[in-house]
Amino acid sequence: MKSVAKEIGIDLGTSYTRISVRGRGLVLSEPTVVAINKVTGEILAVGNQAKEMLGRTPDNIVAVKPLKDGIIADFDATRMLIQNLVYRVIPRSLFYKPKIVVTIPSAITDVEERAVEGVAYSSGAKAVYLMEEVMAAAIGAGLQIERPEGSMIVDIGGGTSEIAVLSLGGIVTENSVKVAGDKLDKDIVEYVRTNFNVLIGETEAEEIKKQIGTASSAMTEEKISVKGRNLSTGLPETVVLTTLDVNNAMKNSLDIILKTIKATLENTPPELSSDIMSRGIVLCGGGSLLKNIDRFISEQTGIPVFISESPTECVARGVSAALENIEVLKKSVKTKKGIV
Repeated sequence: MKSVAKEIGIDLGTSYTRISVRGRGLVLSEPTVVAINKVTGEILAVGNQAKEMLGRTPDNIVAVKPLKDGIIADFDATRMLIQNLVYRVIPRSLFYKPKIVVTIPSAITDVEERAVEGVAYSSGAKAVYLMEEVMAAAIGAGLQIERPEGSMIVDIGGGTSEIAVLSLGGIVTENSVKVAGDKLDKDIVEYVRTNFNVLIGETEAEEIKKQIGTASSAMTEEKISVKGRNLSTGLPETVVLTTLDVNNAMKNSLDIILKTIKATLENTPPELSSDIMSRGIVLCGGGSLLKNIDRFISEQTGIPVFISESPTECVARGVSAALENIEVLKKSVKTKKGIV
């Protein structure tokens, strides 16, 4: 029997993996976490269930984030993750092998590209195509990238911040930096350790960032209590953090993201720069949800900044839109082999 291929788009992110299916749109969004039995190698949980196990597992179980800075760090765990999620949306079959489009960071190396392709093929794909995250993000954010005008997208994800200027359906200039949401969480962990001698988990740090984190000075000072372990006594301890504490913790990383945005603008042709000045910069990704980050970037660049609708889903929506339009897909994928 001839195999029947379905088209699947995978936004393979450091923090979340989102899957789109042609004709159905975005169908699944789960944390990029896998829980594995270290003795048997058996997969115990994927996504939300596995994330709940982070930092809470016994010795025989490990909960891992298989991607680091947008790059596959654990091939087998990533393969198990993709297999599990793909089989949730398309039942396993000998006769139904999907074509898969996977998003990748712009600064990825050839070796890292082959790792992404390999993990997708080992998950049961009939064909694999690679699409740059910034291209997918721009499409998903609704930017009119086909026009002879400059558009700028800043995608602050979990592992990387991707910045690009696009025109006439292509990327004119782009930059990528391995500083994004996960690094901000680690900054908060390190700040609490250094200033309070207390160790907290990255999950707690992420919650602090969401609750009182801000990219610039806030009008009102908020506070939050967080529990951790005193590094001197080994006993549980509660510390109180303020908005200023969290802002100070994240300052260096936010400055790096800002510097990368400015470097991209400096490499942009003057004609497109004028378009960006009038049309503004569009933010997406989970990092764009940080309070006042649009104001922070706008104040430092002098350019209007807008946060896209449903910013965490822009890349996945862009892949989904490409799946629905074969001409858009042909222009967008990085892979050299043709799409049929």
